[in-house]
Amino acid sequence: MMKILNPGQVSELLQVKLSTIYQWTHQDYIPHYKVGRFVRFDEIQIMDWLKKGQCAGRNMRRPEIEL
Repeated sequence: MMKILNPGQVSELLQVKLSTIYQWTHQDYIPHYKVGRFVRFDEIQIMDWLKKGQCAGRNMRRPEIEL
């Protein structure tokens, strides 16, 4: 079952300011729904969006370069 979140819940989940959530919504940067004048988010879509931005990271140390 789809869990619907409000902007405050997404702000808390992502640990960013509420104003950032509204800015991202206005810029269509984050997946969202408009329900009348309200903005709502699907928790699964938010988690997928986060995973798409995930960096793989390094699996080994940088080689040391001697000059």
